[in-house]
Amino acid sequence: MHVEDFDPKQLPRGQKIAQRIFIAGRADGGAWRLPLLAVTGQRPGPTLVVTAAVHGDEYEGVEAIPQIFERVSPAELWGTLLMVPVCNLPAYETSQRSSPVDGLNLARVFPGDAGGSITQRIADWITRNLLIHADLFIDLHSGGVAAEIPTLIGYIHDDGDLGRRSLAAARAFGAPILWGHPMPVPPGRSISVATDLGVPSLYTEAPGGGYARPDDVSCFVDGVLNVMAHLGMIDHAPGQRPLTHHLIGDGNLDTIHSAPAAGYFRATVQLLAEVESGAHLGTIADFFGNVLAEIHAERAGVVIMLRRVHRVHVGDGLVHITNRVE
Repeated sequence: MHVEDFDPKQLPRGQKIAQRIFIAGRADGGAWRLPLLAVTGQRPGPTLVVTAAVHGDEYEGVEAIPQIFERVSPAELWGTLLMVPVCNLPAYETSQRSSPVDGLNLARVFPGDAGGSITQRIADWITRNLLIHADLFIDLHSGGVAAEIPTLIGYIHDDGDLGRRSLAAARAFGAPILWGHPMPVPPGRSISVATDLGVPSLYTEAPGGGYARPDDVSCFVDGVLNVMAHLGMIDHAPGQRPLTHHLIGDGNLDTIHSAPAAGYFRATVQLLAEVESGAHLGTIADFFGNVLAEIHAERAGVVIMLRRVHRVHVGDGLVHITNRVE
């Protein structure tokens, strides 16, 4: 199916649909095509959009989405479920965070550009053909190869209607950690475009590491089904994980404690540790074991992200600290 041919409102009702959507040609004469899994209920209802592998080294959603597709019956569904298990195909093919074709990070170029490079075209297609039709949007992420993040559900933290709907859906999802992000959401993200469109949105994180832990996949599968039950799309919810932390912060992992020197990084704190301002977070050493830099917390809070890859270049992100909800 060509990009200009796709209209989710025209999908036949009461069916499961698996197809590939043309985005752009490839240099070898082939084509970049996004995999789309859709379930259309026999009865009208909300439209839920779920995406995964916006970064090519994040696998939990790639495994979870086909399982969700298998478990949702058109006969028991109100509304429409639209899912893309791999959004960033160029990056996925090479197990990289960003595209090796144009060097762009798909999670920083939304709403995209229909006449741009492959990453920009993917963002544009998702925006124009999926997000504008969504009543709620879930973007399945994890820490990928380089970062370790606890299993969580992120939401838009705001007193307005969009924030209230986002928080309610996040609670329904049932991950062990809630992480709220006050508006405005940093630009370029899928959830920032959803917010601009007035669509409540959620996103996940998980430890990652180039590997999808079965329990995280199960959490994501159950979470999406829980949200569908919350929206009235299905009758039964699988159930939620016990909530252990409710955190709040900007969620911008581009602005974190970064490496002042290149070398070998070793963290001296663990995920979800509560630290005071000035606390020791880790060291960077050279090949001979000489300490090149000591990393200290610039503020008090909860450690929500740690760099997993020990090798660091100057400027690489090392640690992110956020706050508890009071």
